[in-house]
Amino acid sequence: EWAGLSLTMPLKQAVIPLLDWLDPPAMATSSVNTVVLPGAPTFDGTVRGYNTDVAGIVAAVAPHLPGGFAPASVAILGAGATARSAAAAAVDLGAESVLVMARRTAAAQEVAEVAEALGSVATRALGTSDAAAVRAGVAGADVVISTLPASAAEFLSELRLAGGAGVLLDVVYAPWPTRLADAWDGPVVPGSEMLLLQAAEQVRLMTGLDPDVDLMRRALSE
Repeated sequence: EWAGLSLTMPLKQAVIPLLDWLDPPAMATSSVNTVVLPGAPTFDGTVRGYNTDVAGIVAAVAPHLPGGFAPASVAILGAGATARSAAAAAVDLGAESVLVMARRTAAAQEVAEVAEALGSVATRALGTSDAAAVRAGVAGADVVISTLPASAAEFLSELRLAGGAGVLLDVVYAPWPTRLADAWDGPVVPGSEMLLLQAAEQVRLMTGLDPDVDLMRRALSE
């Protein structure tokens, strides 16, 4: 019997009406990537949905913050489901401000509203047609989270983003490094680290056990 499911788009939203319960990150982001089913030792009689991407982003970024301090500003590139998780993660990291940048300003605003709903944080939405403003936003952020797919390399090239000094999490894990990661001057966290850490949380939720993350990391690198 199935213990659980790990979901990607478009199932992250399509599954929600089928669930009995959502954890707060899933509810805030309208995105579920983990479902715990009756076959799980942790099953409590309800089919539960979780968003472990938020925890994965926080766990991937936090070790790289100088002195362990909360970032004053987080900039997010993109407006999809992962961008929503990034907005929630920015609040969990203690960010004072969140800037969301996407092709459509309205889509960026929807992501910014996720952060607004979760905490007392200043937000701003920006369309990427203003390339100079995007470059300034990226360069000035303590943390930059790019949720753009690998196919966006040409788009990023058009923006001519210079390497920033803050922490960069680029959620792409193949091919690696991305053009943005290769040009970055500050600490770079690969998407594979977020993938690993959110998966470790999925294992905990489905089994009730703490996985060997180092062993998982070695397996992922092989």
